[in-house]
Amino acid sequence: MSPHHKFSHKTKNLWAGVLFGLGFVAFIDETIFHQLLHWHKFYDRSTTSVGLISDGLFHAFSWFATVGALYLVADLMRRHAFWHKMFWGGKLLGGGGFQLYDGIIQHKLMRIHQIRYNVDILPYDLIWNITAAIMIIAGLLLIRSARKDSIRISGGETFAS
Repeated sequence: MSPHHKFSHKTKNLWAGVLFGLGFVAFIDETIFHQLLHWHKFYDRSTTSVGLISDGLFHAFSWFATVGALYLVADLMRRHAFWHKMFWGGKLLGGGGFQLYDGIIQHKLMRIHQIRYNVDILPYDLIWNITAAIMIIAGLLLIRSARKDSIRISGGETFAS
């Protein structure tokens, strides 16, 4: 197998990471903030029953994303084309992207829930969104580094995904 083989699957590695990161962060959010701490539900603008149903759908979404990602990883492993750096870059990008979407769109614009209620929300919002931005930046830096590696190793030749 050519050492360049994984470079021809860069898009699949990236999407596997993005889906896994999105599913993983959504799962952590659901498990910690929704179920263990009871800080909020996915949809807090109705009854507790509706909130529980929305949490169930949210949980299913996170697992479908994670399982889909793992199918992509299994295919990449079977092809000997799994690229750790590209996958981790995608994972951080997907997880941070989900978290930033949740913090800006769902919390502030749509107002379907907040991180927490009956407290000063500013520190929570800052930590939530700054952490998301750091994850996105780290993911983009890893992806850029992986692409540079592929160009350097291939002698300037670019590969299709």
